Amino acid sequence: MKTQDDVLQQLPVSGDMEEKLQALVNDYTTRKQQSLMQMKRGLLSKEDFLKEASEHIAAYYSTPGGDKELLGLFEQYIFGYSRLSPLIDDSTISDIRVVSFDQIRIKREGKRQDAGIAFQSPKEYRQFIDYVATRNQVNVSNLNAIQRFTDTESHPDFILRFTLSMPLVNTCKEPYLCIRKIPKNFPQMKELIEKDMLDLETAQLLIQRFRKSSTLICGGNSSGKTTLLNALKETLPDDLAVLVTQQADELTTKFHPDMMFLHSLPGTGESQVSYDLKHISIAGLTMDVDFFIIGEVKGAEALYLLNAAYTGQICAATIHAPSADRAPDKLVDYAMYDSRYSRDELMKMLDCFQTLIFMEHYKVMEIFHCKGWDEEKRKLIFERIL
Repeated sequence: MKTQDDVLQQLPVSGDMEEKLQALVNDYTTRKQQSLMQMKRGLLSKEDFLKEASEHIAAYYSTPGGDKELLGLFEQYIFGYSRLSPLIDDSTISDIRVVSFDQIRIKREGKRQDAGIAFQSPKEYRQFIDYVATRNQVNVSNLNAIQRFTDTESHPDFILRFTLSMPLVNTCKEPYLCIRKIPKNFPQMKELIEKDMLDLETAQLLIQRFRKSSTLICGGNSSGKTTLLNALKETLPDDLAVLVTQQADELTTKFHPDMMFLHSLPGTGESQVSYDLKHISIAGLTMDVDFFIIGEVKGAEALYLLNAAYTGQICAATIHAPSADRAPDKLVDYAMYDSRYSRDELMKMLDCFQTLIFMEHYKVMEIFHCKGWDEEKRKLIFERIL
């Protein structure tokens, strides 16, 4: 039987530095994956990890004068995201979509365009996918062909939200990788005014309403929903206990002293441990909380958001909807996944969400005030205030 050393000795060490780098990365995503995982979990320091890598290079990839260069490239690869690192570093880019090894798209300041970079081959791209999965402690077997995960640590400026689908469920033979970049230094209300998301008068109105009654922020993808919610929650008084539940760690706080954050934990084929937004929302209702926030409503957690708001707790959430007055319909659709209430009963409960905001192209486009439930017409009454 061949040992690991026998296999490594057979790897080609000649050729250009790019080939050596890819072979070295392959070592650390397969045979030496344990070292990478220990470093990710904090059991191995960065210094010790790189020292081990240096020794590995000297043993299997050494060329006169080239060891230090290869180690530098390897460090950049491991602690960055390889060819995607410049795109991740670019503050004008909000989204990265890898459609295939040679087709990478970006959204720069709201406009989609070609990234101008590519992987050298499908093999290199697949190796990169395996590395991304290993680095983020994600399994991409056939039991886990679609994965969503978040990297909050590797970049100083951005939280990275990944959606990865493997060829098992894709029509093409390559993985799809989508990366959403959420700024850690998220803008405050003053900065949103400067960026023309809303004017000063509208900002003052929303801050006042946000503190007094429940708020629902809606819109499409990348419309600014989370950005506005992040800024609004920072205006809450320090004497309010706030709980934030979310699927990905997009909402954080800079200043508030009494704000807790819970995120969902999807189950995998290897682990049946799972906490979705429904579970953590139920837990939130048992806590001593004054203000309850759900980052984005996507399922049965809507019912528990409604229950919280209807029993007097001030709540806020984002949801996908085409207009402010259509947002309640979407929330009720989700609530009915896990409810014995009728649609009318749920709609009636929604009159506690008195502020409905519609976002589009990073701007506040509509604000509706919910005046209450019309028992005769069996519908909510709205008044547009913007």
